[in-house]
Amino acid sequence: MASLPIPTMAKTLTRILLAIVGGLSSSLAYPREGLWPVIFVSVIALLLSVRGMSFWRAFSVGYLGGFCFYVSQIEWMSHYLGPVPLLALSILEAFFFGLGMALIAKAWRWLADKPATSFRGLQIALAIATLWTAREWVSTNLPYGGFPWSRLAMSQSESPLADWVFFGGQPLLTFVIVMISSLVLSLAIGVRQNGWRTRSAGFMALILVGLIALPALFVVPAEAENGSLVVAAVQGNANAGLFANTSRGSILRNHLEASNLIESKAKGQKVDLVVWPENASDINPLADAAAGATISRLVNEKFGVPLVFGTITERGGELFNSSLIWKPGVGVTDWYDKKRPVPFAEYVPDRDFWYSLAPDLVGLISRGYTFGTRDGIFELNDDKLGVLICFEIAIDDISRDLVSSGAQVILSQTNNADFGRSDETFQQVAIAKLRAIETGRAVVNDSTVGVSAIFAPDGQVLDELPTFEPGVMVAEVPLRTSITPAMAIGGGLDLAINFAALVLIVLSTGRSGRWLLGKKKAPSNG
Repeated sequence: MASLPIPTMAKTLTRILLAIVGGLSSSLAYPREGLWPVIFVSVIALLLSVRGMSFWRAFSVGYLGGFCFYVSQIEWMSHYLGPVPLLALSILEAFFFGLGMALIAKAWRWLADKPATSFRGLQIALAIATLWTAREWVSTNLPYGGFPWSRLAMSQSESPLADWVFFGGQPLLTFVIVMISSLVLSLAIGVRQNGWRTRSAGFMALILVGLIALPALFVVPAEAENGSLVVAAVQGNANAGLFANTSRGSILRNHLEASNLIESKAKGQKVDLVVWPENASDINPLADAAAGATISRLVNEKFGVPLVFGTITERGGELFNSSLIWKPGVGVTDWYDKKRPVPFAEYVPDRDFWYSLAPDLVGLISRGYTFGTRDGIFELNDDKLGVLICFEIAIDDISRDLVSSGAQVILSQTNNADFGRSDETFQQVAIAKLRAIETGRAVVNDSTVGVSAIFAPDGQVLDELPTFEPGVMVAEVPLRTSITPAMAIGGGLDLAINFAALVLIVLSTGRSGRWLLGKKKAPSNG
């Protein structure tokens, strides 16, 4: 097959500019900026940057676009360990991004070169959305558990499209976003080349309208099915960063003092449960008698109701990022250890290898947390509380496991102190809102420094707190056991999309794809 003519310098520069603008502009769609329609402009620009290109040219341009995409959205990482981790992660994720864009370009050319059909534009849009969503799955799962951030779905937490997660979670919403963008692009290209054809363009326009309008026609259920709980969630405004140089016990004191606001905030309403965030006690009350006595008095004499709070525990010489439930007159009745510590933050995978490359940086992470194995279900009378810690809110299977284990409400405890006044905490609370809609459960997102918010099962805000202020949220949260379509499907949608993407890759790469599967010999011309 003859290679495509070498693009002119002007065309090459245009593609590079489209990749840069598409990647950088994406950050405007995500919280805190929250200009969610911009994500469609971003996706269209990125797609145009690789349209018609060969695989390796598309990979190069896509890599540049991917780097701009990630570095603009996760700049908050530089607040933690400086620019090196930000650049390293952006470079890694850009590789997957570039590979995805190259495969999109390949499939696009393959479909465009086939005999014309009335629905070729729709076929191209479906192929692009499938491959993009599959690439996103790879990024969120590989390597070391992946980086479940910067998913297109996150940009739509405040848009009318957010309700798509009720039907299929964030993967479905990402698919819809790319589908809308691709349909707009296919329509524009088709009309420009062939004029307006009623059968093809009209049908694509109808699908486009349906994708946008369908969420508005459906009301996400949010009413209580199994009673309700009045939850008081405390934000201590504590400097609980990993490298914070605070006096011992100061973080615990912050949350003790902020808890004094519960009574005035509740306004006579009986509270059923008090929640503190991740790392709310910088002293393990199970190992320190004084801290244990302090919390015992607080729960027994002041609250009179259970307290769920985060601390670091040690058992058998291993450290855990834990959440404990402390009940009046009893003490700790259950605990949850974070199942997915964050790589290169809470532990260093393959430490010896990475230490040899960056000893100063890796040396800063002196302790590593052990992966937890316990379920995240706390029982409160006849009710079940689902518990997850910090970045686990971004991991699909953990939320699904909580719901399948009977969770009627989700407590998301987090510590965002490491990231200062960056966009990170706003992005995380956006994920929490989407999780509420997806799981059909109220989500209590409680942070050390904010943003803290309590979401109803339909994503409505029941209470919230600003950043870097001590405060208390009090809300009556509905308890639900119904299973949403997203929870019923589980990981099945991921499997279906990834399988479809694999078929597309094999078909569009021709002899190369069949060689990869061992069906034919490798082509001699490379």
